[in-house]
Amino acid sequence: MWITHGGRRVRSATGGTAVPAGRQPATQAPDTLARVATARDAAHPADRGREAAPAAPHGALETGERRSLTLIRRFGIAGSLLLATGSLGAGAAPVLNPVHEIAVLRLFSRATTVSLALAFAGMGIMVAAWLLLGRFTRPGRPTTASQAQVIGTLACWSVPLLLVPPLFSRDAYVYLAQSEIVRRGMDPYTLGPAAALGVDDPFTMGVSNVWRDTPAPYGPLFLTIGSWLNSVSGGSVILGVLAHRVLALIGIGLIVWALPRLASRFGVPPVTALWLGVANPLVLFHLVAGVHNEAIAIGLMLTGIAVGLARLPVRVSGDRPPPLRNGELAGLLIGAVLISLAATIKIQAAVALGFYGVMIARRWHGRLRDLARAALALTVVFVTVVVTVSLATGLGFGWFESLSTPARIRTWLSPVSQLANLGGLLGAHLGLGDHTDALASVLATLGVLVAGALTVKLLLDSFRWRLRPVIGLGIAMAAIVTLHVSLHPWWLLWAVVPLAAAAATARFRVVAAAGSAAMAMVIPPTGSTFDGREYVLSQAYLAAAVVIVIALLLLARAVPILPKTALQPLAQRSRGEPAP
Repeated sequence: MWITHGGRRVRSATGGTAVPAGRQPATQAPDTLARVATARDAAHPADRGREAAPAAPHGALETGERRSLTLIRRFGIAGSLLLATGSLGAGAAPVLNPVHEIAVLRLFSRATTVSLALAFAGMGIMVAAWLLLGRFTRPGRPTTASQAQVIGTLACWSVPLLLVPPLFSRDAYVYLAQSEIVRRGMDPYTLGPAAALGVDDPFTMGVSNVWRDTPAPYGPLFLTIGSWLNSVSGGSVILGVLAHRVLALIGIGLIVWALPRLASRFGVPPVTALWLGVANPLVLFHLVAGVHNEAIAIGLMLTGIAVGLARLPVRVSGDRPPPLRNGELAGLLIGAVLISLAATIKIQAAVALGFYGVMIARRWHGRLRDLARAALALTVVFVTVVVTVSLATGLGFGWFESLSTPARIRTWLSPVSQLANLGGLLGAHLGLGDHTDALASVLATLGVLVAGALTVKLLLDSFRWRLRPVIGLGIAMAAIVTLHVSLHPWWLLWAVVPLAAAAATARFRVVAAAGSAAMAMVIPPTGSTFDGREYVLSQAYLAAAVVIVIALLLLARAVPILPKTALQPLAQRSRGEPAP
């Protein structure tokens, strides 16, 4: 890079640091060069200015701020307790529910609307507390909450949800039933729970009717682990749910470990990444309370990326690649293995290998031959891991044929499904007949093709230094899940968690926070749509809204709800001053 120094045009030694004429730059050691490259952040020249460099350390919260944070934490705990109480009557309880035998607690299951109102109120309070917590993690503040404070808040909000029945879906019972099929020595990829276990089996009874005759869409590693958990739980549905919740907590722990490390590398304050990626209501509602296996799959995927990049220096396009560092190749191999293991739980994790390979290719010269070498090496690792797991578990490769199982139902959250419904209504109105199912099949295929094409484009943009690969991964995951015919709120975490580690713009945080808050509130905790009894949901939402407003008014007496910047125009208007 040419710069002007003292009226003379000289060449910068590092691409951005002025070196006076006649003075030779000092030679940098590989570790120093890696630290400099990391500090500059190496996506691509176009990324500079749009993505922040590593953030400067912030000061600890002041006494008044710590008091406000404590009150917000307690506010969220109150919401979590309300949700846990409401779950006794509004959760996705097992068919053989032990709560029915407890004198006082069984009243909740008989008052569905009241239980739903309690649960909705708790959900709203937790979402509000999370948004208020975000003010103490915002980049640019002179003081911010610490990582320990955010993780501690997450733990406090999670504790009341640890012993409740599954919430927001009955997928936990699907895990148990399909794992039990494996434990009994049958093939979960050819038999559904009803055929393998019988309709009167306690494991089958908890499964939704739509999934009783379908094969398992999960990888062999997850079902094998599930069979071990079923053995430990002694065939108890209740203990089996709790065992799977422990597995989900392990996955969340992996995310907590990996996310700050990736955030530090990509210039995002770790506390901000933890707030958005882990303390998120979608994590609390659907991974902790909902027991979804996205927790362990995303945890392994993110840990693999963090381990692989730990010793990998970041380069700016045009810089000469530094020599190999100690442990760099071992870290890359371990990272690839972990990502591949995540794919044997949920196949979506395999997408991360593509962007992982781009980062490896960019570590060298960023040439096509580097990309081809990285792709070949990662393909070998992926195939080796998949074959080893499939054969070692004894489940074989039938799981590839059942990956389309989730597409058998269409959810109202899916834009593809809504477009199909709209097309069907339009066809019926025009006298062409209701072709919703056929249209949904066509649109589902088109959605897969569009998501695949977009993923390829993002890979190429990342390889050409136009986009940070982890951001490309998050966007690709967002496209894959939103263009699927069956979209669920917890699927969005495949996009939110990687983006939390690398996207540093304020606009992204606002959009991601608003989207997470909205998606956290749209699914009833029972997992039921209450077809034919919509009034139950409307009454529960209305009662919950009243409770949430009262709770916020009480909190506002001790903690300012609106930021000072939002209050300044009001204060100026009251004094007759023009607003800025």
